[in-house]
Amino acid sequence: MGSWVSHFRTPPARLTVLGMNGDELAANPAAAATVVHDLNADPVLPFADESFDAVVCCVSVDYLVRPLPVFADVRRVLRPSGLLVCTFSNRLFPTKATRGWLGNTDEGRMAIVARYFTESGGWHDPVRERCTPLAHRGDPLFAVWARRD
Repeated sequence: MGSWVSHFRTPPARLTVLGMNGDELAANPAAAATVVHDLNADPVLPFADESFDAVVCCVSVDYLVRPLPVFADVRRVLRPSGLLVCTFSNRLFPTKATRGWLGNTDEGRMAIVARYFTESGGWHDPVRERCTPLAHRGDPLFAVWARRD
């Protein structure tokens, strides 16, 4: 669920970026490969089983309409002990975010993502963290992550 930027300080050696806008994906300088795919239309990732070491969902988990099938399929494409990290802020497109997301607090949103891991099955205990200090002047950053069983 990427776009023209991947938000890594140091990008991984090989980065595959999946998103809905081919022009934005093509403009991503960190991407070694791009895949146009709408996970709300089809939650099945177009990748082979156990083909990734890690998956990052950056500022997009709030837009998933079927998060449990997506999380389950991310588990499928991860190698054993592979990592899924979901990062998000409280800045979003209100017309695109799910109702449950909009009606929640920052802590509640971290709990929602942790529950996606638990309910989709096959993950170690999810970890929740606020990544920016409370006094941070910009948008806050939150992360929830877990390893595949």
